[in-house]
Amino acid sequence: MTSPRLRIALLSYRGNPHSGGQGVYINHISKALVDLGHQVEVLAGPPYPEVHPDVRLTKLDSLDLYRNEDPFRTPSRDEFRDWIDILEYSVMCTAGFPEPLTFSLRAARELIDRRSEFDIVHDNQCLGYGLLQVQRHIPVIATIHHPCSLDKKLEIGNTQGWKKQTSLRRWYGFTRMQGRVARKLPRLISVSEAAKSDVAREFGVASPAVNVIHNGVDVDLFRPLADVQRIPGRIVTTASADVPLKGLVFLIEALAKIRTEREADLVVVGKARTNGTVKAAIERFGLESAVRFEHGVDVERLVRLYAEAEVACVPSLYEGFSLPAIEAMACRVPLVATRAGALPEVVGDAGVLVPPRDAGALATAILELLRDKSQRVALAASGRRRVLDHFTWRAAAAATVDTYRKAIDAHR
Repeated sequence: MTSPRLRIALLSYRGNPHSGGQGVYINHISKALVDLGHQVEVLAGPPYPEVHPDVRLTKLDSLDLYRNEDPFRTPSRDEFRDWIDILEYSVMCTAGFPEPLTFSLRAARELIDRRSEFDIVHDNQCLGYGLLQVQRHIPVIATIHHPCSLDKKLEIGNTQGWKKQTSLRRWYGFTRMQGRVARKLPRLISVSEAAKSDVAREFGVASPAVNVIHNGVDVDLFRPLADVQRIPGRIVTTASADVPLKGLVFLIEALAKIRTEREADLVVVGKARTNGTVKAAIERFGLESAVRFEHGVDVERLVRLYAEAEVACVPSLYEGFSLPAIEAMACRVPLVATRAGALPEVVGDAGVLVPPRDAGALATAILELLRDKSQRVALAASGRRRVLDHFTWRAAAAATVDTYRKAIDAHR
């Protein structure tokens, strides 16, 4: 007997396809759900995700206060349409981050008006109060890639001065809301056992309410390129945001140590803050000519960057899953990663794991791989096999549908 087709509303308060995991997750999980025969509509705020033609995209316009070309902007008076816009601007003016809340309120207005059109609402990391309005009418589940309260603790811990720390506490004020909403939703998805434990601890959620469903990777897109030559000494890393959580400053220091013994350079897929600690470290170690940032790259360019690299690195201080890790492994690039968060769970024995915050250990592990081609080849093959066996979007979508059906039955 064929299971009935589900009508799914998939929410993403921001879905930039070229920066951060939200846009990647939305794009691929929506396509995989459609491939399983379900109807999917993505409701998203700016920057908007890229979705497959078979997936409907509904854009929930905001004031877009954090656009790259004009962050923290002051909107003109005629841009304000309703009280949600006023709330969004007001929270920004008090140094808070309003998007999770205001997106959830706009989504609630849209979904409640159209409640007969959906069987399930699947939120992606927003966890705004509007979801509690929605679940009175439609079953709601949420994916939590990791609790943002961990970002808050790491950033404050790496920031000096009470004024800057107070500003960060205001910015991360939305995490209190996310904890309250997470506790009121009957079912959650987390992307790793490590992230599940963190969600339970940080948000006070009962562990049985959280289902672990690993992320996937498109193994037809992320693949080895036989016609591209490796560049000797080339290291590649992905840092979707220049924040302490990504540990990029330790990789910069490791690169400086590596270059005392051999030629090497680093390509960072991401964008550095003009006055951040990473830029300062590059200048301090004299690495301006050895580090290159590539921002806003498409998938084909990203795959080529992996193909050119001899080693990929994930130096994070915490990861709830790490899409860059499995993307590198899928491209048959030997991987060095830290033992932070879910990385041991994701990488397994298909990469070299080192302690977080340890530039010396990073440098030693990368140097050993750069010197030993046979080890690089063996790890690269092992990584690709691990991804094929454990991390595909089709498997993630099938497990997600099972969670949908349990949530729908419970709601009835």
